[in-house]
Amino acid sequence: MPRITVVAGARPNFMKIAPILHALAARRSRLEPEIVHTGQHYDPSLSDVFFEQLAIPAPDVHLDVGSATHGMQTARVLEAFEDHLLRSDPRPVGIVVVGDVNSTMAAALAAVKLGIPVAHVEAGLRSFDRGMPEEINRVVTDAVADLLLVSEPAGEENLRREGIAPERIRYVGNVMIDTVARQLSTARALPILEKMGLDRGKYVLVTLHRPSNVDFKDRLEALVGFLHRVAYNLQVVFPVHPRTVKRLREFGLYDRLANGAGMHVVSPLGYHETLGLMEQTAFVITDSGGIQEETTYLGVPCLTFRPNTERPVTVSEGTNTVVGDDLARAEELVGEILAGRYKKGKAVRGWDGCAAERVVDVLEDVWMEPGGQKGAVQP
Repeated sequence: MPRITVVAGARPNFMKIAPILHALAARRSRLEPEIVHTGQHYDPSLSDVFFEQLAIPAPDVHLDVGSATHGMQTARVLEAFEDHLLRSDPRPVGIVVVGDVNSTMAAALAAVKLGIPVAHVEAGLRSFDRGMPEEINRVVTDAVADLLLVSEPAGEENLRREGIAPERIRYVGNVMIDTVARQLSTARALPILEKMGLDRGKYVLVTLHRPSNVDFKDRLEALVGFLHRVAYNLQVVFPVHPRTVKRLREFGLYDRLANGAGMHVVSPLGYHETLGLMEQTAFVITDSGGIQEETTYLGVPCLTFRPNTERPVTVSEGTNTVVGDDLARAEELVGEILAGRYKKGKAVRGWDGCAAERVVDVLEDVWMEPGGQKGAVQP
């Protein structure tokens, strides 16, 4: 039975590999998946709980790379994953990488240097900001991957503009939305609002962790002040990423944030808890890429505190607005949301809960049939 290796390393990856693994199992595919966890996210709150809640089998291989600088972490994954592939007998017929974290790029490089085909799920996304490490990871991974499995229309356009051969590009839709659709009923059943003393639509969910927002005292202090102003009208729920906690404490801002009226500053939550809060919130404040997609699917307003987005469909068709560092504009948008004047989103092609089925269709077409670069499977 031909074996494929599915690589994941960080929290966003787990939501993307889960539906692919479920689809392979449900159809009893002849492609046998091997799961490699690089250990890029090693904190149980960012890793173990997601495997449990998303019913992902325990990893077959754990590379244990841990935290480091971008270059060092990438090098560790590349070295450890190459060593694993060299010892594999037989070698996998293909490698599946997802998203845009360091593990994605490093695993893709290790595989292609050994002549093993790579499929990149969520290919073609571009922020056009080379200051983002994730943008470098996306560009490099797409340049070396054999199959580019696209989640939104802009991804397909970007790859064609970059000269990628059309037969390498397949529009499959968004696998992370598969996970939202699959897990939503479980998330809704959790008594998370009751436990936190919240009412539906009377709070805002916040996730902030990117260096541009948390690594500079003036910016982080301004954001804390903004969140306090939001809390005049709504409760503020802020599951704080370890990186953000570190900076808040370093800058002497943690107590000021946590002790503010209406603030619920909590540790990182599991996927079901986060999804349950997201689905019932008035709106979301974030700098995450994936949350822009999840809120669009759920029809929840989203304010993205970044200067750009690699997911433009969430703005053009969805419920997302990119506000950059303009807190005055953000406050105007909060007013629009509270007044019921904020834009309504619409469905995005291929964000239908069936993207993983299309991913597996492509993998079986190509990796189980020699020379089988067949026509694109359309959502």
